This record gives sequence, structure tokens and C-alpha cells, in this order.
Amino acid sequence: MPRLIEHFLQPGDVAFGGRQLRLRTVLGSCVALVFWHPQRLLGGMCHYMLPRRRRQDVGSLNGRYAADALALLFNFMVRAQVPPEQFSVSVFGGGDMFPGVRRSDGLSIGQRNVNAAIGLIEANGLVCEVYHVGGQGYRSLVFDVGTGRVQLKHADGTLNPFESPRSNAR
Repeated sequence: MPRLIEHFLQPGDVAFGGRQLRLRTVLGSCVALVFWHPQRLLGGMCHYMLPRRRRQDVGSLNGRYAADALALLFNFMVRAQVPPEQFSVSVFGGGDMFPGVRRSDGLSIGQRNVNAAIGLIEANGLVCEVYHVGGQGYRSLVFDVGTGRVQLKHADGTLNPFESPRSNAR
């Protein structure tokens, strides 16, 4: 039996791999996009901090930004020769870590990050099966690529194990 490889994602990190991979992260206002392929037992996660780059911020892809993080995940999928639309998609995070602090548009950074995720999912023709977003406080997330199981602990004390509806479609 292959040894389980655990990887903790910091803000801006992107990881992708096979059945032996377990991904962990902690989210506040950041968002994690989780992709899982139930037949190939492949999956990945990104942990982004900001909805978009500033205009003067140009250069190579940077996982701190929503569109760049998703593009980095797509690059892994291309190398694995599996189209992104074959993956189950979940979105987590976007908590309001600083209630009362808003930009001129009235939205918290967490909500702006969630809106970016929703926009990217729709723009790329993907379907999100699980959203656990918003609210207040942090989330601790564990994703086992081999099973598709996502375990979430939210700051409000709830422990919510999620499994994709496709997890039995092996």
C-alpha cells in the first residue's frame, strides 16, 4: 500500500496529485477550490488570498490570486490529460474575519473572494457540487484525494464531513 503524502497549503499554494495525497489548509477570508476526479482518483486544491491582481501586478502566474490559482490547477489537469469539466468542484472559505470592515462596494474581502470563485466556475463551464462559504471565523479543511472525502471544521464548532455524490462512481 502506497504511503500517504500529506501537504499543508499556505496562502498562494496549489497542489495536485493522485490517490496517495492528502491536502490540508486553514482558511479565513481566503478561498480554497477543491477538484476531484472520482474515476482517476486525481485531485487538487488551491488556496488563494485575493480575487484579482492589481493592474501593475503582472508576470508569471501567482497562486495568491483567484484566476491565477485556477489556471495553475488547470495546468496540472492538462498534464494529467484530464479536462477540468470532468472534475467534481467544491468551494470553501471566504469568511468575514473583520466584521464591519468593508470596501467602497460594501463587501468584505471574504465575500469578494467567494464572488471570484463563483465567477470563475461559471466562466469555465464547471459545476460546483459543494459550497461552504461566508460566515465568520476560520475553517480547517482536509481533502483525501484517494477517497474524495473532504472534512471541514468551522470556527463555530461544527464538524462537517463532505463526500462528493460521485464518490461511489468508481
